[in-house]
Amino acid sequence: MASTHYTPKRQPRLPLPSWLKGTLVTLASISVTMLGLLFVTFFIGRVMPIDPVLAVIGERATQDQYHAAYLELGLDRSLAVQFAYYVWDVLHGDFGMSLLTARPVSQDIARVFPATMELATIGIIFGIVLGVPLGVIAAVRRGSWIDQIARVVALVGYSMPIFWLGLMGLLLFYGILGWVGGPGRQGIFFEDTFPSITGMILVDAALARDWPAFKDAFSHIVLPASLLGYYSLAYISRMTRSFMLEQLSAEYVTTARVKGMSEWAVVWNHAFRNIRVQLITVIALSYAGLLEGSVLTEIIFSWPGIGNYITTALLSADMNAVLGGTVVVGLIFVCLNIFSDLLYKIFDPRSK
Repeated sequence: MASTHYTPKRQPRLPLPSWLKGTLVTLASISVTMLGLLFVTFFIGRVMPIDPVLAVIGERATQDQYHAAYLELGLDRSLAVQFAYYVWDVLHGDFGMSLLTARPVSQDIARVFPATMELATIGIIFGIVLGVPLGVIAAVRRGSWIDQIARVVALVGYSMPIFWLGLMGLLLFYGILGWVGGPGRQGIFFEDTFPSITGMILVDAALARDWPAFKDAFSHIVLPASLLGYYSLAYISRMTRSFMLEQLSAEYVTTARVKGMSEWAVVWNHAFRNIRVQLITVIALSYAGLLEGSVLTEIIFSWPGIGNYITTALLSADMNAVLGGTVVVGLIFVCLNIFSDLLYKIFDPRSK
C-alpha cells in the first residue's frame, strides 16, 4: 500500500493593521527624508570653498599641525566613510564644536532656539487670529470692500521686503512714538533678574511672577512678532479665502440656504468645518516657515535666535554651526508635517 505524504496547508498571512501599516510608511518616509537632508548638508560642507582644517587651526599653523588636524578630523577617509561617521554623530546629537563660541553646536542651538520658537509662536498666533476670520469674511463678502481690503493686505504682505518693514517699524514705533522696546529680547535692567527655565522670556518671567520683566519682554517682542505674524496672516487669509470660496459654491451650501438655515450656521458650521483639514496643513507649513525664515527679522531686531545664529556662523565660516542649524530646521519641518498629518486624521476620519 502506497504511503501518502501529507502536505500541511500554508496558513494565510494576516494583513497588517491599517494603523501599523501607516506608522511603518511614515517612519520609512521620515528616515528617507532625514537621510537625504543629511546627505545634502554633508555635500554642502564638502563643496564649500573653505578648508575645514584651516578653519580649526588657523592659517599660521605649521605643516605638521595641519597634517595632524587633517587626520584627527577624519578627512583622510573616503567620503562614504566620512558620511557614515557624520550620520552616526548627528543621530547622537553631536554636530561638532562651534568655532565662534568654542562650545558644542548642540548646546548653542539649545540656547538660541527657544528665542526663535517664542517669536514664531506669537507670530503664528497673530496670523491665525486675524488671518482666518479675514479670509472667511472676504469669501462670504466676495467683491465687497472688505474683500478688496483683504486682498490688498495679502498682496502687501507678499510684496513688501521684511527688512524695510522692520526698519520702518523701529523708526516709527520705537524711535519716534516710543511705544515698543528696541532691539534685543530684553532691556539691560531686566537681564538675569529671574531664572531661565524654558529659555522663552515671557514664559520664564510669568513663572517667576516678575511682571515688570514680563512687560519689558513683551514690549521687545511685540513688533518683530507682529511683522512675522503679518506675513503669516497674508498667506493664511489668502488660502482661507480660496478654500471658503470653493465650499460656498458647493451644492450642499445652496441646499442649506434653501432650507432656511441661518447664514452664520451655513458659513461656520458647514463650509468652515470642511476646510479645517486644509487649514491645518497651511498653518503647520506657515509656522515652520516662521521658524526657519525669520533670519532677516532676527538680524534687524538683534534677536538671538537660530536664524541669527546660522547667519553669523555662515559669515564666519563656522560650518559646523551652519550645518547643525540646517539639520535642526529640517527636522522641525519633518516633525510639523507629521503633527499636521496626525491632526488631519483626527479631524477627517475618512483619512484613517
